[in-house]
Amino acid sequence: MTTTTWEKLPAIEGKHGGCLNCGVRPSFFPVDGIIAVGFGYAALHCDNKAVWVEPNEAKSDDEYLTGAQAEEMAAKDPEHDWRIVLEGPLSGRTYQRHGENEWALVEQNTGFA
Repeated sequence: MTTTTWEKLPAIEGKHGGCLNCGVRPSFFPVDGIIAVGFGYAALHCDNKAVWVEPNEAKSDDEYLTGAQAEEMAAKDPEHDWRIVLEGPLSGRTYQRHGENEWALVEQNTGFA
């Protein structure tokens, strides 16, 4: 039996973020969601180290990572602290993997700018 050495943070309820048209941020990252912010920083982290970072100038949608692809990577090594980090203008969010296909919102902030 393996022991988890990372801290599972409490899930929080998504709140309104960004501009008035942006709406409430999801409390769980969707499987079909794209890990991207366009301007800012978007990445998949494992134990606080980036294992994938949004490309500066993507040539096609294939260069972006989806929630399903992040789950596929994390499922191969589940005993680590996996997080989806999104820091954009007016909205920042961090989702932590809490279980199979369950990426819970654990931090929400006002981003930068």
